Amino acid sequence: MKCIYYISPSLKSTQEISDDLHALGVADWFLHIVSKDEGGLATQKLHSSNYIETLDVVRDGLIGAACGFAAGLAIAGLTMVMQLFGPDMPLIGYIAIVFVLSCFGAWVGGLVGIASENKKLAAFRDEIDAGKYLILIYAKKNQEARIKEMMASRHPEGQLAATDASFLNPFAELKVS
Repeated sequence: MKCIYYISPSLKSTQEISDDLHALGVADWFLHIVSKDEGGLATQKLHSSNYIETLDVVRDGLIGAACGFAAGLAIAGLTMVMQLFGPDMPLIGYIAIVFVLSCFGAWVGGLVGIASENKKLAAFRDEIDAGKYLILIYAKKNQEARIKEMMASRHPEGQLAATDASFLNPFAELKVS
C-alpha cells in the first residue's frame, strides 16, 4: 500500500476530491487530510489526520528503543563483568536489564516524538501554514493508477506532492514530485 500526497488549495476543492475518491472506492480509513483548519474539516465531515501521521511518536519511539537496547546491553555486560549481583546471577536478570532499558528508551523516545512534527510532513509545512490542505491517500496497488488518473482529469488544482512507498515505515524517504 502506497501513500499518495496531494496539495489542495481550498476546502471546497478538498471536499470535491474526497467525494470523488469515495466514488472510486477509497474509504475514510484510507483518506486523511492535514490542515491547520481542523474546524473546517469537521464542518465538512472530512476525515482529519491522526497523531501517528502528524507527530513523530513511532519514529522517535523506535530510535529511543534502539538507544535503550544498546544501553541495556552495555549495562548488562558491565554487570556481568563486574559481577555486581554476584557470580550466580541468572541469565533472566541480564535479559531483564536489557528489556527494562529498551522499554524506558521507547517511552522517552515516544515523549520526544509527541513534541515533534512528523519528518515526512515537514516538507509540506509551508503549504499547510499558508492555508492549503495536504491529502494523504492510502492506495492499494490496484487503485493507484485510477486515483492518479481521476485527480489529473477531474482535479487539476490538486497538485501531486509526493509518493511514499510505505507510510508505515517512519524511516523511508518520500519521493517528492
